[in-house]
Amino acid sequence: MQTMQKTEIPLHDIKPLLEIQEYSLYYFIAIVVVATVVIGGMLYLAYRWYINRKKFNIRAEHYRLLRNVDYKNPKKAAYEITHYGATFKDDSERHQRAYENMLEHLEKYKYKKDVEDFDADTIHYIELFEGLIDV
Repeated sequence: MQTMQKTEIPLHDIKPLLEIQEYSLYYFIAIVVVATVVIGGMLYLAYRWYINRKKFNIRAEHYRLLRNVDYKNPKKAAYEITHYGATFKDDSERHQRAYENMLEHLEKYKYKKDVEDFDADTIHYIELFEGLIDV
């Protein structure tokens, strides 16, 4: 049997291994972090919306009651308008003046046993005050 002899073949064109930078793991981590922040923000906004949608708003309720005051009983209506209007009187200087003018006209319908129906001037001041209100 013949034994094969090993011969060394000189290799001249093989270059050493180069290190290749791989950033895909960093890209994946960045995408996961951004997606988590976006989803977390959306969940937070949904939570806030859910909590606030059932919150009682006294201004909206008083505005609704002020708009629905029955003028057939002027004495009771004068007290209700005074009570519900006080919620909005401190919104601005203009609201304050309109509220005070309205109160001056409503005084003749309060503190008396029998009162007559609202006159056109009083109704005009009431409507003017209601028109100023922002809820």
